[in-house]
Amino acid sequence: MGQRFLDGGAADSARRSKGGASMTLPPPAVRTHRLQLQISERRVLLMLGDTLAILLAVLLSLVIWLIMDGRHLGVSFLAAHSYWFPILAGLWWLLASANDFYNLRISSRLDQSMMRLVQVELQVLVVYLVIFFLSPRTALPRLFILYYGLLSFAFILAWRLWRPFLIGWTATPRRALIVGTGHTAHTINATLREEAPDDYRVVGLIRDKEGSSRGHPLPVLGSGASLLAIAQAHGVSEVILANNGQDLSDEMFQALMDCYEAGLSIVPMPLLYEQVTGRVPIEHIGPNHWTSILPVEGTSIFDPYPTVKRLGDLTLAVIGLALFIVLLPFIALAMSLDSPGPLFFAQPRVGQGGKIFRVLKLRSMIPDAERDTGPQWASDGDPRITRTGKFLRKTRLDEVPQLVNVLRGEMSLIGPRPERPEFIADLSRTIPFYRTRHTVRPGITGWAQVRYGYASSEDDALVKLQYDLYYIRHQSLALDVLILLRTAGKMLSLQGR
Repeated sequence: MGQRFLDGGAADSARRSKGGASMTLPPPAVRTHRLQLQISERRVLLMLGDTLAILLAVLLSLVIWLIMDGRHLGVSFLAAHSYWFPILAGLWWLLASANDFYNLRISSRLDQSMMRLVQVELQVLVVYLVIFFLSPRTALPRLFILYYGLLSFAFILAWRLWRPFLIGWTATPRRALIVGTGHTAHTINATLREEAPDDYRVVGLIRDKEGSSRGHPLPVLGSGASLLAIAQAHGVSEVILANNGQDLSDEMFQALMDCYEAGLSIVPMPLLYEQVTGRVPIEHIGPNHWTSILPVEGTSIFDPYPTVKRLGDLTLAVIGLALFIVLLPFIALAMSLDSPGPLFFAQPRVGQGGKIFRVLKLRSMIPDAERDTGPQWASDGDPRITRTGKFLRKTRLDEVPQLVNVLRGEMSLIGPRPERPEFIADLSRTIPFYRTRHTVRPGITGWAQVRYGYASSEDDALVKLQYDLYYIRHQSLALDVLILLRTAGKMLSLQGR
């Protein structure tokens, strides 16, 4: 019976005259799926491997340092210098996070990983040299950091080259089937091919209800009745639900239960999309499934996160304004020589709960830039932006005065960027769930800023909302620290706009 059912599934994949062109595929060899790591688990494994490589590099660097000095190797020496293990491991984590080193799209490409690795190692060296020259001459070893830099680079590179042979992380990608044949199926397939090409291999589509698969690059292998047989025949370990937010048919639901009992992973498209891209695919979620993208657990008086975040906002705002005051005379001189006019300007923005407030910024455009055109998006090569304004935008120094808004409680350091009231009405009408941005306090920087940048159109606003919703769903101190680190990295590398 089981063999006849399997043959029927294979035959069904070869006879597709319903909703698509006729196609004949060679029957695949029957094989069971191999247990493989999830995307989140792969990221953790990457981090653990890098951490072990760093600790090993520190250990060997201490040994080499000792041998070069002609001293005797002993446990007492290693114990006396054990502080280097947490210091260099912590510095590596900070800089690796700031440089997005654990992005699977980057880690899947050896050339990009090597460039990012060199970048992080050079930054570690620069930080050490700065501390070295500011410290007493005998406080820090001279060649130790050179040994560490070379060894850590070699060990991490070797780890990244060796990792495909680990158990659960095979040289072949994770094989998957997509349930659905519409636009949502096309989106998740294109996303996996672009963002995680070495982590997923989608073998085909499964039709649940009537729908066209015309123009889709993947073949339709069958329907719900033969889902488990097709999955087993193709060695699939994961089934992706991409049914456009519609309810599943009874047949498909039972087929998914069969797959679940057989040990296959069942993942909704929005969840997988989040894991891969760090965005929420709002245009692929129907209004009846809004709970899948919005937090529904509410707030708790026992949750320390809001209090800790507010204390952090106030502390960093005071420190940031103190540093800004030191730079302000030089910025004011450059602005006045470039384009005479006011130093600051205030602009209405929409904050938490839809309340209007005036955000403070350094002027980066010519005076009265919108006098003739009215409110409009800023764009690349915008002639209204002054020469000094371009530098302020690239370094994001034009946003620093908003620390005053943070002290007032109108903004936070981290959160969705507040939008202008003139754009809110149109964006709320054309973009689903846009008003959810107003459920939290807006921020000077945010997940959308470090992952995407500034919005200059409604299409950009849609992508930024996807990132903002991800942040709203996953707010945490760890995510806030990551955003601050990446913001600092973008400021230092002049990646603002």
